[in-house]
Amino acid sequence: MRILVIEDEPQMLDLLRDGLREHGHSAITARDGLDGLELAQRHVFDVILLDLRMPKMNGWEVMRELRRSENVASVLMLTACDSEREVIDGLEAGADDYLTKPFSFAELLARIKSLGRVQRTWPNETVIVDTLTVNLHRHTATRASHTLDLTRTEFALLDCLARQAGRTVSRLSLLEAVWGNDSPVSRSALDSFISLLRKKVDLAAEKKLVHTVKGVGYMIGIKQNGTSGNRGERS
Repeated sequence: MRILVIEDEPQMLDLLRDGLREHGHSAITARDGLDGLELAQRHVFDVILLDLRMPKMNGWEVMRELRRSENVASVLMLTACDSEREVIDGLEAGADDYLTKPFSFAELLARIKSLGRVQRTWPNETVIVDTLTVNLHRHTATRASHTLDLTRTEFALLDCLARQAGRTVSRLSLLEAVWGNDSPVSRSALDSFISLLRKKVDLAAEKKLVHTVKGVGYMIGIKQNGTSGNRGERS
């Protein structure tokens, strides 16, 4: 799963990030509420681990903004205080579950697994660009009614591009969204993954939809007179 960890205590942040990655999750981190909210708004996550008492913006404020914007991620709040009032305030603000510090990592993984089964309804779950249809909720893609056989990484890249159809997505944004903000994946490796994705999306089609924006990144859309067009439709 793709997990965002918002935690201001450096040791706890590193422990959560490293442990999640060891168990096969993609973990991106933020050290305060404001940075965490910006990441949650720029990228799509399955679960957000959210500390409540943080600088710049506390966890309650972050949750209210996430729910106001209809963010689809499940939120597991992490609190050092087990007072009933604090827990209730967190749940009323929009959290799906909570854990009181200190907690065992095994219990954390179990809670994340449970939250991962919850599928929130994305208001616009299908993106259509020409003959390409990407179902963001079911993680499927078709081109001219033919199902694309995509790896998990390829779909994650397609997901990021499709949500910004018609707009350029920078290499840095793609690296952050798929592998984390301290990703060991190089830009040349990213280019190779995009090349594989392009072959599957565009191989048998007359119109090419996956485009390189030189020196910046990539975009999905229809090129018209040398410029990008067709931002895609949501349904």
